[in-house]
Amino acid sequence: MKETNIKNEFGSGSFEGSYGGDDARISDDDKMECKICWKVYDPTEGDDYWQIPAGTPFSQLPDHWRCPECDGTKDQFMVILS
Repeated sequence: MKETNIKNEFGSGSFEGSYGGDDARISDDDKMECKICWKVYDPTEGDDYWQIPAGTPFSQLPDHWRCPECDGTKDQFMVILS
């Protein structure tokens, strides 16, 4: 099967909505979705599993934070575009 390389304004290998660990690509109120299990991180709700209080932006989550559903790392999340 032929492999396709995606290119756009974010560079090679990414697509619109990709986060890739770059906090400059997201705002404090952006909801983020895990691309592995589709779990949504909503900053207005925080994260009970990791004891993250409501109002915590995704960019301010601790470095050790992982998806509470699948254990995916922060760079596995995508911005939910509205």
